[in-house]
Amino acid sequence: MENRKIIGVDLGGTSIKFAIVTQKGEILDQWSILTDISDNGVHITPSIIESIQTHMDKNNYTSSDFIGIGMGSPGTVNQKDGTVIGAYNLNWTTLQPLREQIQGALNIPFYIDNDANVAALGEQWVGAGAKEPNVVFITLGTGVGGGVVLNNTLIHGAIGAAGEIGHTTVDPDGYPCTCGKKGCLETVASATGVVRVATDKASTYEGDSPIKDAILNNHAVDTKMIMDAAKEGDAFSLEVVEEISDYLGLATGNIANVLNPSTIIIGGGVSKAGEFLADKIRHYFSQYAFPTIRESTNIRIAELGNDAGVIGASSLVLNESVHEHITK
Repeated sequence: MENRKIIGVDLGGTSIKFAIVTQKGEILDQWSILTDISDNGVHITPSIIESIQTHMDKNNYTSSDFIGIGMGSPGTVNQKDGTVIGAYNLNWTTLQPLREQIQGALNIPFYIDNDANVAALGEQWVGAGAKEPNVVFITLGTGVGGGVVLNNTLIHGAIGAAGEIGHTTVDPDGYPCTCGKKGCLETVASATGVVRVATDKASTYEGDSPIKDAILNNHAVDTKMIMDAAKEGDAFSLEVVEEISDYLGLATGNIANVLNPSTIIIGGGVSKAGEFLADKIRHYFSQYAFPTIRESTNIRIAELGNDAGVIGASSLVLNESVHEHITK
């Protein structure tokens, strides 16, 4: 058992990442393939099976060398049945019986969860969470997702929708969200949201700013450019980042008041702004968090980057296999 390994799979709309991971969370080997979403995504699962089988054959692995396969997937995941539905960026509109197909083909136990939940497990295990039992993970990417780990257990909620931090309301009169609500955190703190806030501000901001000028002249501007300009003292960009940080401080403050985690981890592409962004979030967090919670909660930048998914998927295998053993 001690030498058996885990296969972690991070299923994304562009690529599928794989890793062979030890029971201590160390990556021994990793590779990736492109995600073929053609024909309503029917090629995705067979390509996962083929890629794992090819890697096993090449390295003389057998199914008995592995405790299990863990996967993080977009869409609505049923952990118990091992199925996914509604992963629209994969063109999966019908129910996908992943466990039945993958476990059936490879004869290795298969476990699956939502991709943001899985990344939360990875960061909690060997990333910025440092094995602390109560950790919240927020990922600021194309959208805003999250995962909640309490008492070393991933929280799913009544219908598996716990951790939808991106749809926390931070401005009741704010931008319309793709979910149908208004003023969700995702509308202002995602990569596209930051640019949206900057674009709105540009039309009324009176000072000089190369970023403002670029926006008004319809030049391409992204979140990294805004964050970099703010770091260099561009007053317009600083104003944008302050507003974004206020929204994030409000959301994290309310999350902490309800859940009392020891650490809130900020990940995703927007988090590449690093401690510059974290310090600003901490400032606003202190305004919204209950005093004792304010003093006991750390806000940290994620450490695992693109490896959070495959490492978290591996952690999922350990957690679930131990749980199965206890309940038998």
